[in-house]
Amino acid sequence: MTETPANAKRQVNWLTAIVLFLLHAGALAAPFFFTWGALITAAAMYWVCISWGIGMGYHRLLTHRGYRIWKPLEYFLAICGTMTLEGGPIFWVGTHRIHHQLSDREGDPHSPNDGAFWSHMGWLLYGPSLHNNTQLMSKYAPDMAREPFYRLLNKWHWVPLTLSGIVLLAAGGWSYLLWAGCVRVVIGLHSTWLVNSATHIWGSRRFLTRDNSRNNWWVALMTFGEGWHNNHHAHPASSRHGLTWYELDLTWIQIRVLKFLGIVRNVQVAKWRHEEQPQEEAA
Repeated sequence: MTETPANAKRQVNWLTAIVLFLLHAGALAAPFFFTWGALITAAAMYWVCISWGIGMGYHRLLTHRGYRIWKPLEYFLAICGTMTLEGGPIFWVGTHRIHHQLSDREGDPHSPNDGAFWSHMGWLLYGPSLHNNTQLMSKYAPDMAREPFYRLLNKWHWVPLTLSGIVLLAAGGWSYLLWAGCVRVVIGLHSTWLVNSATHIWGSRRFLTRDNSRNNWWVALMTFGEGWHNNHHAHPASSRHGLTWYELDLTWIQIRVLKFLGIVRNVQVAKWRHEEQPQEEAA
């Protein structure tokens, strides 16, 4: 059988390991090259890449089709997603769809049942790299694989980030490259990985889903709303993850603003009444 994320052998993926090592080394060196301009640039790029690229783009739009948007803007959000170094859109979407189908069961690509480290980043460090294996991952995202743009972006997903690094270095020197490049990417990676690990270990459960998904407020703060993971697993297609007034979901707020402006349409939102939902105690 063709090897998939679910049955990949656990052998070190040296290319991924080396790239992550260099990024973390750059992040550790960044404080020695601090400038306010570099920090502000890093924060702005973090918002664009994590909230727009991952939250609005890869996750709520491309994976779950929680809303519709003008095609050029959809492609722009996908490009923002590649800037996180989390792989091409077909890889990301395919992997996440497998996670929902087999969440916390055999075959889940990144379940804490296989260890907290495995769910956080071990699943990427071991086994074959599938980030730009468009042929294999297209089986799990056939809707995207039909579009030439996504096949091209999946293969060359590392190009936008590389070009941005060159621009940062040329425009602002090492301080901008280390902060808006290394620090921003490293924090973004760990924040997103915490959705795979922490939100299946710690937090509260509003819904009795078949998996261990939990709502985790501090992961939600780091990811602009992605940490309301139990809500999301109960209502995957909903563009709104924070379902109450106190569950801050900045990505949803942006989608709502775009809907008001007429830029997005067909927005899916979970409909539920708090008193009707079974609950469990927080972990």
